Amino acid sequence: MVAFDEPLPYIGITPFQLVSALVILIVGYIIAKIIVSLFKKSVKKTKLPPLVVEFLGRFLAIGLYLIVLIVALGAVGISVSPIILGLSAVVGLILGFGLQDTLTNLAAGIWLAVLRPIDMGEVVEVAGKTGKVHDIGLMGTKLLTADNKLITIPNKLVWGSIIVNYTRMPTRRVGIDIGVAYGTDLDRAIKLAMDLMKSHPKVLDDPEPTVVITALADSSINLQLRTWAKTEDYWTVKGDLTKGIYELYTKEGIEIPFPQLDVHLKNE
Repeated sequence: MVAFDEPLPYIGITPFQLVSALVILIVGYIIAKIIVSLFKKSVKKTKLPPLVVEFLGRFLAIGLYLIVLIVALGAVGISVSPIILGLSAVVGLILGFGLQDTLTNLAAGIWLAVLRPIDMGEVVEVAGKTGKVHDIGLMGTKLLTADNKLITIPNKLVWGSIIVNYTRMPTRRVGIDIGVAYGTDLDRAIKLAMDLMKSHPKVLDDPEPTVVITALADSSINLQLRTWAKTEDYWTVKGDLTKGIYELYTKEGIEIPFPQLDVHLKNE
């Protein structure tokens, strides 16, 4: 029978050291889980986004598990100094060469989660792509397009580009462009457009609708109907007014011209 303090054959570790290492691993794992849980609860009180809380919790857990493992290895008589130096060298090489883009994406993901220029369910334009925010992950952001395409954009591109958020504000201005022929009674055309906008049930009274002359173009006098609506009603109002102004001007005999080119042939 092998004594409790005598080394075991082939491995050179005493049963006492082996049991001590197992106890350290089990107890250390439990303590690490408790510390991470308490850390998450305390961080959640700061009202940080769940993404940041989970991210910090995972980092803390990995660090604690490494400490427990190193202590357990030390309990069985293994020198941990070379292990620590080796881990430091490996981590340094990975951070320096292999994970530059990864770390950039992680950092950008944290900033997106903290500052929240975009949020779940919002319609945004970012990195040249437009869609509804489907997910904001540690490495990338997913947009769902209107035709049901899922686009994944690396967080570094999201954070490093201009972000247009179409649905963050509660109201939006609707602009309808239309041209009328030269010689049109502009006062009458503007009044008809104003009456059309004010009669729409989803057009807001404040700010008040307006009609402006935007250009004296080659074939038309360009008008723009400007009105405000709730963000969720934007496309409904835009579609109704576009159809409505065309039908109204046609009914009232106001010409909506199209580009024309007159060609004169000269006989020599």
